[in-house]
Amino acid sequence: MSSESTEVWTGWYRDRSGAEAIVITADGRHVAVRIRGTEYAGESFAGLAAADGQALTGCVLEWDLPLPVVVDGVSQPATLSCLLTLGERPDLSLALHYGGAAFEACVAGGDFAGALDRVRRQLPPGADFGRRLLQPA
Repeated sequence: MSSESTEVWTGWYRDRSGAEAIVITADGRHVAVRIRGTEYAGESFAGLAAADGQALTGCVLEWDLPLPVVVDGVSQPATLSCLLTLGERPDLSLALHYGGAAFEACVAGGDFAGALDRVRRQLPPGADFGRRLLQPA
């Protein structure tokens, strides 16, 4: 990942063994996280796997990230709260906290782009995200 375009978000990892703080990095096309000494990376949050191919599963990842909303050309602060449950089937919940309201989406399969699009469609007319997060590969 290029350090010039890499974003860093902090959050929490939880499983049967407990919880620990994590740092998630994203460069627009890939995401990565180190958990208990093992690096997991992938093109999507639901596709995180170790170098040996072992998928990240049986856990929950939770993090917040700044995601400004632009209305009529004016950028306004907002926070996207993310909760990803990785088990038999990944489940992703997003909540955009903006303007005193929460715009939420939950999707099976962990489809981050799909969940983000559902949140976007709930925004008031003329509003959109101020930047892009993960891009399709």
